[in-house]
Amino acid sequence: MDDSLRGRTVVVTGGTRGVGAGIARAFAEAGAQVLTCARRPPEQPLDGIGFTPVDLRDPPAVRAFFDTLPRVDVLVNNAGGTPYRRLAEADAERHARVIELNLLTPLTASLAAYEHLRRARGAVVMIGSVSGGRPSPGSAAYGAAKAGLENLARSMAVEWAPEVRVNTLVVGMVRTELAHLHYGGQDGVDAVSRTVPLGRLAVPSDVGAAAVFLASDAAAYISGASLLVHGGGERPPFLDAATANKPSDQED
Repeated sequence: MDDSLRGRTVVVTGGTRGVGAGIARAFAEAGAQVLTCARRPPEQPLDGIGFTPVDLRDPPAVRAFFDTLPRVDVLVNNAGGTPYRRLAEADAERHARVIELNLLTPLTASLAAYEHLRRARGAVVMIGSVSGGRPSPGSAAYGAAKAGLENLARSMAVEWAPEVRVNTLVVGMVRTELAHLHYGGQDGVDAVSRTVPLGRLAVPSDVGAAAVFLASDAAAYISGASLLVHGGGERPPFLDAATANKPSDQED
């Protein structure tokens, strides 16, 4: 068993619920000292995991937060998200706030943590999305930000090598406490799950396990990479639309 994270200090941004909480728990289970930060505290405290209120969109506040820490070995840039919003249904300023949260916030946190990470020869894990690699109607600004985040991580991996490794988890659909808002009730979740080759949505612990791997010594030679955590992706629609190889109602 890889115990390289035991005693290390891990910061998970936005790690108070859903995927972020799953990531924080996974690092705690790996023996790390875990600290989460977000604007609001978790509704239910996470056992053994610290919390500090920080508005991650406020660069001076982010720098002040990291300056108070004695060390940081791993930074997981998880904070992000977006409501469903078509482009023409909101002004540019509102879309810009989505890009700020999902792209500029990880950059701000990474720069604020850089000296800690450099001294520790640490790692950054960006939490990306499959939305960054395909059309994302209803969340176009989010998809654009996630595409930019993946590129940022690759550039950061080159600039900060060899002291700091930087990788991205490209995450697909995840079943969290808010899944019903995206997919409907259980019937909706079941229907969406059938579109995933592995037959289910991810759960937060799936993402957490992948983040732990990328931050650990088991991934010591992995940097600038994007790891797909999407259950095999999505079945190409043309396979269902095509007539080739479909059973015929008539036999010769």
